[in-house]
Amino acid sequence: MDNSDLPPIPKRVIARQATSAAAFTHPTPSPDDPLLKFTPVPHKRPRRNSVTPALQRKFIAHLAATGIVTAAARHIGKSMEALYKLRARPGAASFNAAWDAAIDRGVSRLEATALTRAIAGEERMVVSSGKILGTEIRHNEALVMFFLRNRLPHRYGRTELRPGHPDYDRLRAEIQAELIAEQREAYDPKQRLDELTEWMMGFKKRWRLDWEMEQKAKDAFC
Repeated sequence: MDNSDLPPIPKRVIARQATSAAAFTHPTPSPDDPLLKFTPVPHKRPRRNSVTPALQRKFIAHLAATGIVTAAARHIGKSMEALYKLRARPGAASFNAAWDAAIDRGVSRLEATALTRAIAGEERMVVSSGKILGTEIRHNEALVMFFLRNRLPHRYGRTELRPGHPDYDRLRAEIQAELIAEQREAYDPKQRLDELTEWMMGFKKRWRLDWEMEQKAKDAFC
């Protein structure tokens, strides 16, 4: 049975303070949850401090409930280093998949919590001169726009010009045409011929000077 759909358990004393994802912990998966049916990482020679199959399932269950790896590690009394070494061992594929699936459950709950906050808003205290006057519902406009842009990008998303986009291809063609036109206007055949002639004359003069110096050096040795 998957307990991910059950209501979260608030960790705050006052219920209305439990508005963020960090304020909740969900029930751990039941023993027959498919998430816990993974194949544990084998230990050929288990030691007293080994992360046994039972501890591996306990870790995955707590990770699915909290979504926090460090909390799940502390729950089974193992270090993060030991768990990441376990991930890198041969035969850890099933355990790693369960680890990732447990994280996905946490992310899904975080998304659901954020979406609820975006739609319903949050109850906040109204304080004046150090006195609590009451509460009011406040909406996070940035959170609302985040969901709209990601859920309905064609309507609210920022337009990104990239190859394949009609506007991108049109602008690229216009810029290329303008550059070609500018190059044609700037090209002067006579000026180019004069530049090449000047370069050739300079090259010829330098070659003549080098040849004369070489002849003088030969005459000096004779």
